[in-house]
Amino acid sequence: MMKGGMGNMMKQAQMMQANMQKAQAELAITEVEGIASNGMVKITMTCSNDVKRIQIDDAAMDDKETLEDLILIALKDGKAKAEATSSAKMSGMMPAGFKLPF
Repeated sequence: MMKGGMGNMMKQAQMMQANMQKAQAELAITEVEGIASNGMVKITMTCSNDVKRIQIDDAAMDDKETLEDLILIALKDGKAKAEATSSAKMSGMMPAGFKLPF
């Protein structure tokens, strides 16, 4: 009886691992957009932090230091959105109380 229970547990663990791999693959292509200064700088990136596009409004080109700051803000915004999206997707797959390191 113990062996059957262990076998079921192993099957559940394998299914959970397969579901997690599928979710991670989906997140790798899921895009989020980081925005700074009401859209003056927009950065499109995946939930695996792969930057796909950067859009800069012409008005942001006047001041180099401000533009650099806006790019950093947009990157941080995109990263926060990617982390939130990843956490939401993965949290539904984990048993209650289980926390992932990312």
